Amino acid sequence: QRMVEDGFQANGRGSLGSAAMAFMRQHGVLKDIYKESEGDAHRTSRGKQVTVRTVKAPGFGPRGIARYVLPFTAFLKLKDIGADVLPPYEERYVDVAMGPEQAELYGQLSSTLTAELKEALRKGDNSLLGVVLNTLLAWPDTCFREEVVKHPRTRSLLAFTGSVYDESEPGPKEQALIDLCRREKARGRRVLAYTVYTGMRDTSGRLKSLLEQAGLKVGVLKASVDTSRREDWIMEQVERGIDVLVTNPELVKTGLDLLDFPTIVFMQTGYNVYTLQQAARRSWRIGQSLPVDVIFLGYADTAQTACLSLMAKKIAVAQSTSGDMPETGLDVLNQDGDSIEVELARRLAA
Repeated sequence: QRMVEDGFQANGRGSLGSAAMAFMRQHGVLKDIYKESEGDAHRTSRGKQVTVRTVKAPGFGPRGIARYVLPFTAFLKLKDIGADVLPPYEERYVDVAMGPEQAELYGQLSSTLTAELKEALRKGDNSLLGVVLNTLLAWPDTCFREEVVKHPRTRSLLAFTGSVYDESEPGPKEQALIDLCRREKARGRRVLAYTVYTGMRDTSGRLKSLLEQAGLKVGVLKASVDTSRREDWIMEQVERGIDVLVTNPELVKTGLDLLDFPTIVFMQTGYNVYTLQQAARRSWRIGQSLPVDVIFLGYADTAQTACLSLMAKKIAVAQSTSGDMPETGLDVLNQDGDSIEVELARRLAA
């Protein structure tokens, strides 16, 4: 009715074509494509011909949203609709102790890199921040291969650590994942396992191998699967009978409802609070009939636990500002706004 009031209505022949184009011009996105070519239109010289065609493009302007959408929209949180809309949801953190050799080598690596970082910061050099943080966060999960750490500018050797676990030997956190997946399979529940490391530090292939070695059926969703096909691809894996789906949380953070995986395990989280919150609720959607369990695994007394602690504080602040006041939200509302990387670096260099 409001659109008709604004003049967007059928013409005398009952066609809405002109009204649709006018609406798109005013509130949407149209692309005018000009094509210029040379022709033989002139008797004594070649002339230029210009043709124009208009195509529609995605987009809706804020004025149109404010006039035609928001006045007729109700915004509700699922928890406000009723207690029976969604099943119980629980998040918990599990502290995993490193193996003796793993802990010893991590201590040496941490001591060496932290000393190098402090010295660089004392000289006003921030180039080691990313190198040190990424290494200390990743090494406990990737110590199945040698770690060579070089200065990003001079390429001088900062630290070297040999491998701890071979291809068929799971580390403590990997064993914790295997044990959890076995328990969930016995309960008739599938597991969604998140790992953020790809490329040089890829852990998805190793997790698949270790889980299959333990008698579990595993699917690995990679970025090579086109976005438009991911939901169908996952359903094909479910029909194939997988017990565990391994993927990067970035690949499923939006647009997918993974109701077949009521148990979610984060092997790592990364720094992005939005990605973590979205990925953690992939299976907690309308239509889910099973309780949803989300488990965060972290190696005790490492940069991983410090990172998870900072992520928890950032999430508490985000929830507080959106109206969901956590129990400890007020304690962190006076945070200084630094990124998690900067705050973590400050802790390491303290």
